Amino acid sequence: MNRRELQRLERELSDYLESMVVGMGRTERREALGLYVTGLLLDGERKSIEPIAGRLVDSAAEIEGMRQRLQQCVSVAGWSDEEMRRRLAGKLDSELPGIEVFVVDDTGFPKKGRHSVGVQRQYSGTLGRTDNCQIAVSLHLAGELGSGCIGLRLYLPESWSEDENRREETGVPREIVHLRKWEIALLQLDDALRWGVRGHSVLADAGYGDAQEFRDGLTARGLRYLVALQGAHKVWPQGKGPRPGREPVRIETIAAQLPPEAWRRVSWREGSRGIQSSRFAALRVRPAERHHQHHPPGQEQWLLCEWPLSEEAPTKYALSTLPENVSLKSLVRIAKLRWRVERDYQEMKQELGLDHFEGRTWRGFHHHATLCSVAHGFLALRRALFPPEECQMDAPSGAQGPAANPAAPAGHVSPLPQAHRHRDAATRTVTDVIRWC
Repeated sequence: MNRRELQRLERELSDYLESMVVGMGRTERREALGLYVTGLLLDGERKSIEPIAGRLVDSAAEIEGMRQRLQQCVSVAGWSDEEMRRRLAGKLDSELPGIEVFVVDDTGFPKKGRHSVGVQRQYSGTLGRTDNCQIAVSLHLAGELGSGCIGLRLYLPESWSEDENRREETGVPREIVHLRKWEIALLQLDDALRWGVRGHSVLADAGYGDAQEFRDGLTARGLRYLVALQGAHKVWPQGKGPRPGREPVRIETIAAQLPPEAWRRVSWREGSRGIQSSRFAALRVRPAERHHQHHPPGQEQWLLCEWPLSEEAPTKYALSTLPENVSLKSLVRIAKLRWRVERDYQEMKQELGLDHFEGRTWRGFHHHATLCSVAHGFLALRRALFPPEECQMDAPSGAQGPAANPAAPAGHVSPLPQAHRHRDAATRTVTDVIRWC
């Protein structure tokens, strides 16, 4: 990227940050919010407050002052996470090309001790085991060209919800009670719809799709869905329904009995490991939840089954209320958009320090998570609107510019060159903090 492009990036980050922080208190607070996001974008092993402070100043003598400034901004100040998320959601929904879906998921944060808000021994899909950790439910906007996190809320276990001492020590608001993860996800979707985000279809894994209440909640909100679920769920095949002596059928049983011609090989994306493909079948069914309680069959919808070539039987299942005339290839492509949330988590944790926050309070956790989402949103927009190309920075005549790092993801933030460090951290520009090539 040449100097002219870099100057354009300066203006873009400045305008972007201004759109996020305008009205968020006095000038000093708004500047501190911008500095924190800048610090998250800077390269570095740790993105907790003290290391960030060290990257934003010129000398060791200034670190403590900057640390206190950032600590006040992130852990103490009462600015609105919801308002900043609203602004981020509106920007991503309107400016990130090709947004098609909401993606619901959750992620774990391993912790030591018992004092960080929401921590306890619990199962985390991120860790793949039961461990001492925090878990947060997140909501993402996603499409083929990019994605971004517009909501991230800590899951508060019942043991925490009922413990007044720990609630007080960590500043959990009185209105926050224990909710199941799918209930948190519905609240996040309510927020997004109230903010004016378009009513995209919803993707989720079986941790959410297994809950009929979650699926019914999506339908009640006018949202279509494509959600994974376990094969033990029962449905009525098309053309069949309740009658004496007839029982609904397990999804896995239906999939295993499909004839060979029902399965088609479908490719959906070319990734680092080449073209990704598998075998799929789709058929119309009606859910039979609570059949034995005499509940009527659910609305007719798609059952999408996947049978990987390397497996002896079908392994994955999903229900979808996408239109009846949707093609199998489209069902598969949309279902596979859920991979974007894993990329979001990877970038937010590895590049931006989402899991590096060392505070223990409810407010601090959510302020940090919101600002990580804002930093990630900037990178997502840059990557989608201005795809990075292999290039060299302007170099002195006869000298080669720095080589691109082929292993770094697009939008990777490079270290702050020592020669470009400004004395006034509050006036630091993007030229000083981001290098794209």
